[in-house]
Amino acid sequence: MDEPLPHRTGPLAGLKVVELGQLIAGPFAAKTLADFGAEVVKIEPPATGDPLRQWRLLHDGTSVWWQVQSRNKKSVALDLKDAAAREIVRALIIEADVLIENFKPGVMEGWGFGYEALAAANPGLIMLRISGYGQTGPYKDRPGFGVVAEAMGGLRHLTAEPGRVPVRVGVSIGDTLASLHGVIGILMALQHRHAGVSAQAPKGRGQVVDVALYEAVFNCMESLLPEYSAFGAVREPAGSALPGIAPSNAYPCADGWVLVAGNGDSIFKRLMAAIGRDDLARDPQLAGNTGRVARVAEIDAAIGAWTAPRTVVDVLEVLNAAAVPAGRIYTAKDIAEDPHYRARGMIERVTSADGLALDVPGIVPKLSLTPGAITRRAPRLGEDTEAVLAALAARRRR
Repeated sequence: MDEPLPHRTGPLAGLKVVELGQLIAGPFAAKTLADFGAEVVKIEPPATGDPLRQWRLLHDGTSVWWQVQSRNKKSVALDLKDAAAREIVRALIIEADVLIENFKPGVMEGWGFGYEALAAANPGLIMLRISGYGQTGPYKDRPGFGVVAEAMGGLRHLTAEPGRVPVRVGVSIGDTLASLHGVIGILMALQHRHAGVSAQAPKGRGQVVDVALYEAVFNCMESLLPEYSAFGAVREPAGSALPGIAPSNAYPCADGWVLVAGNGDSIFKRLMAAIGRDDLARDPQLAGNTGRVARVAEIDAAIGAWTAPRTVVDVLEVLNAAAVPAGRIYTAKDIAEDPHYRARGMIERVTSADGLALDVPGIVPKLSLTPGAITRRAPRLGEDTEAVLAALAARRRR
C-alpha cells in the first residue's frame, strides 16, 4: 500500500515513538512497533539519511531493504550536530511515549539526550537503548556490531562444519535478536507504566530498556552454559546436525537436500517404517533419545541411503504422509512461490516512493482481534519534516 490509511489501527495505535537509531537494531524494533499501529517519527541526517538506504541492492538509488525496514514510519531530516535541531528533537521526545536509539553509549548524553535529563521533562518516557555491550560494564565503550555480538554470544563458534571456519548465519541475526528483545522490553515497560508495581516503581513512570547485542544472542544459546558449568563440556560445531538429539540432520537427495527431524520417540518409529528400516524401528536400544544419540552415525547413514536416490519432492511426499517433520531448504524463489506464505499473508505487495512494486515480508505475529498492517510505504528522506514540525509548532502554541 503506498498511501496512508485515514487513521492508524492496531494494538499500539496512539503510541508515539521517536527513532534515533540507524541501520538494523534500533530501526527494526521501531518497525515492529509501527507495524502494530505506533506512530514512529524517524530522525535522519539531512544529507545522507540512514545508511541502510544504501545497503545491498538498490533501485533508483535506494535500497529495497529500506522498503521493509522503514515502512509505516515518518522521516524527519534534522542535523543533530545543530543545537536548534536538537531542541526540536527534544520537543518531539518530550511528547513521546518511547525513544529508540542504538548508538554507542555516551553519544546520547553528548547531545543532551541522557535519560535522566529527558525523564525530568517526560517522566513516562520509555527509552530503548541498544548497543554492542550494554550501558554498563568494562566493555561498554567498545564499538560493537552484530557480527561481533554473535561471536561473543557463543553463536558464531557453532555455525560451522567441524574443523572448518565459523561462518555467518546469512543474516544480521545479532541485530534482529536485540531488536526483538528491545520490543519485549518496551512492551513490559508500557505494562508497568500502566499498572505500576510499587512506591519505588509507581504507575505512570517510564524507564530505560538496556539491550546489549551479545546478551540478546547469548539469551538464545539454550543449554550452552549449563552444560559447561555442570560437565565442563564445550559445545562444538556440528554442521547441520543437532548434537545430543537424534535423528535431526540434512540429508542428500538426487536434486538437493532435505531436512528431517525424526527425534521424537514415536516419530522415529514412523520414520524408520517409512524408509523401510523396521529393524531400527523395533530396536529397543533406539526407543529413547539417549540410545539413538549413541548410534546417530548408523541412523544418519540409513536415512541418507534412503534419501540419496530420491528427489526432494518424493522424499517429502513419503515423510509428510508418515507425519514425520521434514522440509526442503528454501531459497528466496521458493519463498516467493510457496502458497502457504501467500495464504498466511506473509508476502505483501507494496509500491515504493519511486514507483517500484515489490513483495515484502508480511506482519508477525498474527493477532486475531488487533492485527498489524502495512499502512504506509517507506518514506523519502525528510518527506515528513515539514508536516511533523508544523504540527509540533501548532501544539506548542496552544
